Amino acid sequence: MRPRAVAVVGVQWGDEGKGKVVDLLSAAADVIVRFQGGNNAGHTLVVDGQRFVLHLVPAGALHAGKTCVIGNGVVIDPAVLLEEITDLRRRGHLQGDDALKVSTQAHLILPYHRLLDRAREARGGPGRLGTTGRGIGPAYEDKMARRGIRVADLMDEATFRERLAYNLDEKGPYVRAALGEEMPSLAALLDQFGGYRERLRPYVINTSRFVDAALTSGRAVLFEGAQGTMLDIDHGTYPYVTSSSTVAGGAAAGAGIAPARIAAVMGISKAYTTRVGEGPFPTELADEVGEKLRHDGEEFGATTGRPRRCGWFDAVIDAEAARLNGLTALAVTKLDVLSGLARIRLCVGYTAGGAPLADLPATPRAWSQVQPVYEEMDGWTGDISKARRLDDLPAAARRYLDRLAELVGVPLALVSIGAGRDETIMLRDPFAG
Repeated sequence: MRPRAVAVVGVQWGDEGKGKVVDLLSAAADVIVRFQGGNNAGHTLVVDGQRFVLHLVPAGALHAGKTCVIGNGVVIDPAVLLEEITDLRRRGHLQGDDALKVSTQAHLILPYHRLLDRAREARGGPGRLGTTGRGIGPAYEDKMARRGIRVADLMDEATFRERLAYNLDEKGPYVRAALGEEMPSLAALLDQFGGYRERLRPYVINTSRFVDAALTSGRAVLFEGAQGTMLDIDHGTYPYVTSSSTVAGGAAAGAGIAPARIAAVMGISKAYTTRVGEGPFPTELADEVGEKLRHDGEEFGATTGRPRRCGWFDAVIDAEAARLNGLTALAVTKLDVLSGLARIRLCVGYTAGGAPLADLPATPRAWSQVQPVYEEMDGWTGDISKARRLDDLPAAARRYLDRLAELVGVPLALVSIGAGRDETIMLRDPFAG
């Protein structure tokens, strides 16, 4: 039986190359759904020599005839979304009335969310998390506090005015007293977002019913997550996490479908490990090897341009992600970046105080005491980007992949050996069961 719903999630701290994998899998899908996060995520794709960076629109937008859906679990900055739509259409994508759907229940990022985000980061101290400053966290705060403003509210001018006025009145005193900033005026925001209203209106529907109907009719649906498992608000390295549920379970809530609808879950992992911002990173390399990974892997944030922290592959967090997400397949990206290293290390366990750890640490203090346990393997040399079968890879690279899959406990389905769409070894199609 061919699975009709496949979820794609990151299994590290984000930036695993999900955009390229979603783009590849979208060829076999009819509908591609983004289920959480905001424009703090950036998916970089290279197609026919053209570079695309997508922040809100699903990566399936680069395939003709697909329907892209922004689900209720996403927080949307209308200015960013409209700019992205304009750019994609100018470049020949997102054509047709059914190309994009936006949930009525998705929450909006307002200018004061960005103001709050940046001001908190600027204060430093324990509150500094290394966020992108895009307002994602404060928007999710308002959502959970039931003060949020949704797309449906924007579509109703009276409701939008009422909820916006309430939020400005409530947040204004705090912003002035604690942050020394002034809130934007009600009139200015009504004018600005009034312009967004009519431009967004053609895309706005009940996407939960749309996706459910697509599945019921037998269409193939791909669910695209942002960030990675170790940034999940519940299961990640708290408090250095994002503000939404990045795991496969979040796909059901963030898209408005029943969990049983999801038939397969593909986890995306780099052949090494990176993270952006503050927080624990046991295998981080502050040496020439870390610099090589950063340089050769072009490890700079697609959204912020910040250099990523780089380190050895961490099988402990990947295996934990496999458990949390119920992974049925594993995709390994950027294997080519490891070419040229004489020896490669893999983290196979953690110790603290000389004793092995059975569970991931639960606090930043406990994380600071972690020591990685490494295995070493032979490296390989040469350009591997022309490989299209596993047998085309050097023997040492194949052994490395075998060991990764063994440690994570999930069968390998895809290996990326370059940035281009065709620089991929596809072993198993997740839509094929």
